[in-house]
Amino acid sequence: MDNYYGNVVLITGTSSGIGKETAEFLNSNGFTVYGTSRKPSGTDTDINMVQLDVCSEESIKKAVDYVIKKEGHIDILINNAGFGIAGSVEDTSIEEAYSQFDTNFFGMLRMSRAVLPHMRKQGKGLIINISSVAGIISIPFQSMYSASKFSVEAVTQAMRIELKPYGIKVSMVEPGDTKTGFTDKRKFVSASESSVYKERFIKSIDAMAKSEQNGPGPRAVIKEIYRIIKSKNPPVRITAGWSYKLIVFAKRFVPDRLLEYVVSKLY
Repeated sequence: MDNYYGNVVLITGTSSGIGKETAEFLNSNGFTVYGTSRKPSGTDTDINMVQLDVCSEESIKKAVDYVIKKEGHIDILINNAGFGIAGSVEDTSIEEAYSQFDTNFFGMLRMSRAVLPHMRKQGKGLIINISSVAGIISIPFQSMYSASKFSVEAVTQAMRIELKPYGIKVSMVEPGDTKTGFTDKRKFVSASESSVYKERFIKSIDAMAKSEQNGPGPRAVIKEIYRIIKSKNPPVRITAGWSYKLIVFAKRFVPDRLLEYVVSKLY
């Protein structure tokens, strides 16, 4: 298959949801796809699966070296691995906050740093970071998830400028509430059961879960990922789904206090 960046794709977090369906979609469209998971043997897919833990430098190096040895290059990296942790700021321990950042932010950073020397050597490449609408609009009782995605947004914008002279493009896809296994895998801070915020916390998370279960499936996200892959000059970000595109667009013109009021009513 003729593709501007090349055909070898490495995707993190492909055991389920957006990552798995993206890997299968790209594989069916002629790309050579390597999916990753901490326990790849338990993943039901025909994709080439590689053991990888984005929280481990050693694991990342081993996986990247394996793909380079097999294919000679990595053309596209999709940083998808992530999870959500729920709880109030006061109830979230530093250890719990760090665990959120370790996967969602530092995992992206480790992966990008691991493939960049190879991409610079070949003179081009593409990195797609899966961010979130929560990286644009912070969500109560999911502050650490939002903060980790805000960080992804900031670093992605800097990477675009730093890497442009080397022919490496960087872009983001921002899903909203999406119907995947993400809802069931959400973690809760250990202090949530005894929290003074418990009633509001439960109401907020129930509203989020309902929105996710009624949301679009991964296809809306995959469509935007593929759009970036087919573009020689991809945009900074693409929000997935028309309703979320409108929300992110409207944010530019809505006063902060009004946005805060709307979010507080939703969650």
